[in-house]
Amino acid sequence: MSTPEARGTVASTEFDGPITIDEIVVADPVESWTAAGFTVDDDATCRIGRVRIRLVGRERGKRIIGWSLRGIPSDAPLDGLATTASSAPLCDAAEHANGSLFIDHIVLLTPDQPRTIGAFEKAGLSARRTRETDQYGPPFLQTFFRAGEVIVELIGPAEPTGDDPPAFFGLAHTVADLDATKALLGDHLGNVKDAVQPGRRIVTLRHKDLGMSVATAFMSPGAGAIDAFDVPVDE
Repeated sequence: MSTPEARGTVASTEFDGPITIDEIVVADPVESWTAAGFTVDDDATCRIGRVRIRLVGRERGKRIIGWSLRGIPSDAPLDGLATTASSAPLCDAAEHANGSLFIDHIVLLTPDQPRTIGAFEKAGLSARRTRETDQYGPPFLQTFFRAGEVIVELIGPAEPTGDDPPAFFGLAHTVADLDATKALLGDHLGNVKDAVQPGRRIVTLRHKDLGMSVATAFMSPGAGAIDAFDVPVDE
């Protein structure tokens, strides 16, 4: 397996695979995202890098409720994850007061890593790296995929624990200046700390305080999760 190029400090328009994320659908009100320093267009779309976040309000529930991907067959199931095929062109990035440049990674949870990985690879999303970690308590696996400029991070137990489908969990955004983001959002952010990726820092947004339902973090620029963990899946 070839090692992906290190990610730069700005969103790249050169993608190393055919599948890219067009849109992520979030059941949050517009006001909650503007309160977090995001720019939201009149059509309730937040353009972060080359990905659209479509805010559909609480009438649809909470959290991330689906996504659309370019480059997948229209009938490709993703292990029960709400997914639609898209042929929409890449959007232009918007400027955000919180400094967000692009979505660094989207986090998914699964009770069965092999099953979900198999479904992703059948659809054309190839696993790039995997690692075992106990950074949050009991050991679990992280498997990484690339979908355009965004890393897809799949989290699950080392051994399958159930038959439920995978679920969307949260988003991490790369910002131009993490200290400036901290200064803007103040007490709405936790403590800035070193990220798992060497040389990067991360801070968690207290999203519920702002009416958001999606777990959110901001990261300083640097190499992505795939580049940081040199543990090829196919070795």
